[in-house]
Amino acid sequence: MHNPDTPLRLGIALAALVGIGALWGLGAPLVRFARLDGLGTFSVVFWQSAVGLMMLSILQLLRGRSALPRDPASLLLYAVVGLLGIVLPHLAGFWALGHIPAGVHALLTSLVPMFALALALGLRIERFRPLRALGLGLGAAAVALLVLPERSLPPSVPVGFVFISALAPLCYAIESAFVAHMSRAQAGALQALLGGSVVALLFMGPLTLAAGQPIIPAQANPALLAVIVSGASSAFAYAGYVALLRRAGSVFATQVAYLVTAWAMLWSVLLLGERHGSWVWLALLLMFAGLFLVQPRPRLAPTVPPGV
Repeated sequence: MHNPDTPLRLGIALAALVGIGALWGLGAPLVRFARLDGLGTFSVVFWQSAVGLMMLSILQLLRGRSALPRDPASLLLYAVVGLLGIVLPHLAGFWALGHIPAGVHALLTSLVPMFALALALGLRIERFRPLRALGLGLGAAAVALLVLPERSLPPSVPVGFVFISALAPLCYAIESAFVAHMSRAQAGALQALLGGSVVALLFMGPLTLAAGQPIIPAQANPALLAVIVSGASSAFAYAGYVALLRRAGSVFATQVAYLVTAWAMLWSVLLLGERHGSWVWLALLLMFAGLFLVQPRPRLAPTVPPGV
């Protein structure tokens, strides 16, 4: 086993970072495709949770770490990750992806560190710093560029779904704040995500049935395949992210946030033929500038980052 403090060679680490970003970035475009192809929001969340659970279970079995800690703090962590890290953000984000471009959703998901900083300031975990506050302002300006200019989004896109999409990063930020500052669980990062996936699946089964959406479609179709690939790519990307955290350090690994957004927008163009206007690209630049300013210190790096 590698010592956590032993750095990878820069070339290998950069290749891993790019690859993880590319895998993670596939999520939003593939879910957008599934939603446009007629698969319901609840069915998409159910299947992505199921695929993520299966992939993580296989990975943990191969690592010989399939057992999950059952101390009360870990059980609470699984519930928080399952609800705030999977069920609620995916319901909001996947619903929105039926109405807004995948690239726009990916851009909004970048708000996670900004929401996290705002929460930390509100809870007085972080001290006010002008540069980081400027980063929050740039994030808000990026969102404003998506909803205020008349031609920032296609005419058929309901602006309200931009704000519904933004509920996903808010959930992720609350989850990260709990993991970083409140949880005393024995479970590690992959164990937390595996336990959270179990919780998510237990919730989504009844919810999907109650919504009248099929758990098992009558026949396999491209939409279902897209969701399966999306769930698998997110699980593998998260596993790679955890490995990179341990070997290259959090300062380096958390830069994947930029690449996930960039890759998602690129995949959206290549796979879905999306074409974004100048306002959206300007919003992306502002968001990246804001991300640079609000990046947390190494000890505040989120343990369980978003999946889509």
